[in-house]
Amino acid sequence: MIAYLEGKIAETTEQSVIIVTEGGVGYEVRLPAHTMNRVPAKGGDIAVFAYTVVREDALELYGFESWDERQMYTTLISISKVGGKTALGILSVFRPDDLRRIVFEEDVNALTQVSGIGKKGAQHIFLELKYKLKVDEMPVVSGKDDAPTTSVYRDALDGLANLGYGEDEAAPLLKTILKNEPDLDVGSALRSALKALAKG
Repeated sequence: MIAYLEGKIAETTEQSVIIVTEGGVGYEVRLPAHTMNRVPAKGGDIAVFAYTVVREDALELYGFESWDERQMYTTLISISKVGGKTALGILSVFRPDDLRRIVFEEDVNALTQVSGIGKKGAQHIFLELKYKLKVDEMPVVSGKDDAPTTSVYRDALDGLANLGYGEDEAAPLLKTILKNEPDLDVGSALRSALKALAKG
């Protein structure tokens, strides 16, 4: 099984990249949305932890920024009726810590934010995650300065960093924006933050 890939970006699609290794072999790897948003330009270096899905009619590779995210992926696909693409969709919306918090806080409906997951599906996935993750045995880890731990906050913070804004400047501003408007998506949060930064 391929568990790690390192190489250069040859091409990108909407949901995947082609990584060419030093030996000249190219692999198409599907990535979560938040990782796709930060993929370097063609020719840039990339390294991912990979998971290989073998089916009768296909061999698919999924890539993740961290080992923790890869392990969460394997947990998700071990749930009945959750396939590789659904698991990737979940990790495109929620990071591993977000999923642990959802389970700990009994936030069943949070999973309906993922495209293709309805209320019944969310309940099913939640119950199996609760059993598999056993977060009731884990201490609650609060974020630094009580900063939001949602994927919207993280992705917006990454977006501002890519635009040259430091975390010390951007993090408190995003925290305030999302506290006042918790339902904002990444794009809206970014726009609000940029407007506020422009005003000084």
